[in-house]
Amino acid sequence: MLTNLKKTPSLHTQRLLALILLLCQGGITVTGSIVRVTGSGLGCNTWPQCHEGSLVPVRGAAPLIHQAIEFGNRLLTFVLVAAVVAVFTGLVRAERRAELIAYALISGLGVVLQAVIGGISVKLDLQWWSVALHFLPSMVLVWVAALLYVRVAEPDDVSPVRAYPRAARWSAVVAACALAVVLVTGTMVTGAGPHAGDAEAGMSGRLDVNIDVMAHVHGYLMYAYLLCTFVTVVLLTRYRAPERARRAGLVLLGMIVVQAAIGIAQYRLGVPRWSVPMHIAMSSVVVACTAFLYAHGLVRQEAPARRP
Repeated sequence: MLTNLKKTPSLHTQRLLALILLLCQGGITVTGSIVRVTGSGLGCNTWPQCHEGSLVPVRGAAPLIHQAIEFGNRLLTFVLVAAVVAVFTGLVRAERRAELIAYALISGLGVVLQAVIGGISVKLDLQWWSVALHFLPSMVLVWVAALLYVRVAEPDDVSPVRAYPRAARWSAVVAACALAVVLVTGTMVTGAGPHAGDAEAGMSGRLDVNIDVMAHVHGYLMYAYLLCTFVTVVLLTRYRAPERARRAGLVLLGMIVVQAAIGIAQYRLGVPRWSVPMHIAMSSVVVACTAFLYAHGLVRQEAPARRP
């Protein structure tokens, strides 16, 4: 049995806190996309203040709705900080292993880094590459939070063992690398697209490439990622991997198909505003599910009790 079960907070509470952190890491990317598609990116035109000389919105400095959306997104950073602090404190009080503490620390440092990058992107008037650099670390933080959510349920006093064969694990790694490339090209499609992030910015500071070509490259890479994941699931089935690993693979396949469908709809409909938050939300879901599948490849599991 876990020795930490007798400590506070309980294992159930620790996992709940980890889940809240995961939801917050993914959720703030969605609110960030709402800032973008509503043209509210410069509703607060400086950082860390909202406007020069004021931490909060100023009447007349910019449209009130844009200030409210951008300032609201900034305030959510404090919710994320609270989630990180709660997880870190809970893990320390429960005297959990160093691996879990490291995930919590990475999450905390990542939030600080993201706040700085967000401020820099505002000062650069939302240049496409600065916005991309703001999004991609969020996906890394979603990955870390997903690993933490899986690992926190595992016992500390058991050594990790491989849950499925090396071939399947390497296939999962290749799929994760393919996902990384998909995410990078996705930011390039966004950078060349119609939503600059500020109502007055127009196409200034946008990526000067053929968006049709860029969208097709992104789409083809998504299919490659889907194929890599499919191969992984086939290998898991062939080698009779644990049920939770196979189930995670099947769920991931389903989420990729949903994400691909949203992306195709975006392209055919001309990237309507409402579709962007959906696509961003599914990006976090797909990243988390990919992390779940990867995490199930190396697990800490207590041996079943022997019958007398």
